[in-house]
Amino acid sequence: MLKRIISIGLGVACMSLTFTACTTPALVEKSVNTAVPASYKTSQDTSNTAKGKWQAYFTDPNLSALIDNALQNNQELNITLQEIQVAQNEIRARKGEYLPSVGLRGAAGVDKVARYTNIGAMEATTDIKPEKEMPEPLPDFLAGAFATWEVDIWHKLRNAKEAAVLRYLSSVEGKNFMVTNLVAEIANSYYELLALDNQLDIVQQNIEIQTNALEIVKLQKQAARVTELAVRRFEAQVLSTRSLQYDIQQRITETENRINFLVGRYPQPIARDAKAFNNLAPVAIQAGVPAQLLENRPDIKQAELDLAAAKLDVQVAKANFYPSLGITAGIGFQAFNPAYLLKSPESLLYSLAGDLTGPLINKNAIKATYYSANAKQIQAVYNYEKTILNAYIEVANQLSNISNLEKSYDLKSQQVQALNQSIVISNDLFRSARADYMEVLLTQRDALESRFELIETKMKQLNATVHMYQALGGGWN
Repeated sequence: MLKRIISIGLGVACMSLTFTACTTPALVEKSVNTAVPASYKTSQDTSNTAKGKWQAYFTDPNLSALIDNALQNNQELNITLQEIQVAQNEIRARKGEYLPSVGLRGAAGVDKVARYTNIGAMEATTDIKPEKEMPEPLPDFLAGAFATWEVDIWHKLRNAKEAAVLRYLSSVEGKNFMVTNLVAEIANSYYELLALDNQLDIVQQNIEIQTNALEIVKLQKQAARVTELAVRRFEAQVLSTRSLQYDIQQRITETENRINFLVGRYPQPIARDAKAFNNLAPVAIQAGVPAQLLENRPDIKQAELDLAAAKLDVQVAKANFYPSLGITAGIGFQAFNPAYLLKSPESLLYSLAGDLTGPLINKNAIKATYYSANAKQIQAVYNYEKTILNAYIEVANQLSNISNLEKSYDLKSQQVQALNQSIVISNDLFRSARADYMEVLLTQRDALESRFELIETKMKQLNATVHMYQALGGGWN
């Protein structure tokens, strides 16, 4: 009769757990859209520059040395490497959750029961033969092994481990994306530094030209060919250009220190060849096809792995609605005298128990976790699509930028050439009193600005090739 009651009780419990598992709430799902255009507007070739190593792309030895040092010493990158180690340890922790946990236990104690208690009274009234009674106080010695194991019926623990693996891989891709950005930032700052050096050189040349012009105007004033106003205007022009020199020197200092910070060292001069700047030509870049972004861009692969991990999180949260089975076991020896501790089977003890539990009522916490996991999954879908779209737009923008900068540089080169000739002509006309001093000043100012703009355009061209390399996903391999 007792067995029948137990069987009926277990059957009712199983039916209740089955009913609980069948009432999992429905979710609104969203599928990811990874479709991209077949090609870029100005590119049809499948060759892709981003697949090459950064050492082959940045051939300047000074720049290569800076990048190499930064990849070893940059603090932010090293922090990210430790985050990868944390993610790797999370895998170990998750893996241990679905494997049996076994531990050893040893214990020793002493116990004296009070006489005026139920146990003490029973011992006092029990007729025990002399020398067979239990010792008082009662020692207790124990040595054994104990194990616990949650049987992963619904793959909840395995899915949690797989999600941890995906997040570890995601952190690796995050590190790769940081490397791409770090390489690009150092290259851009290096080219900016070269441009500032050349602008400083132009300013110093103009200071010399303007100073000579000022001396000529002073002589002409002594000859009563010009007034004091002309002298003051030329003098003001010289002072303005000298002031510009210190502004550029400050920008050089800040740019050098920005590079030093990225390299992970205290301020020091940056080795460079400023004269080589004018001979630098933008590298021809092959953009390939948009589908290659899914493979080349670390941020896209990171978003993809985060999405896969979020999907597994939903499965883990869903498994909480189902019953869980836990098994506990133990085996060892226990005795009140150490001499009897290893005597078998008298001192042998063992236990084995199974525990089947599942939620029945008040499942709000489980539902909230389930809904939150699904919301994060949908969020990951949108983030994945946004990352792909952003990558495509970055490449498209840089393709257009490179083309427009090339045309702009050609026109500005012609402008500089024309204004340089104008300086010579205006000075000759001024000496022969056929041109006003304002024409000379305006021509010098326009020539200085045009040369500055030409250097700025060259720097933008070089930066555009860096941004393009970065947008294609180059620099991390």
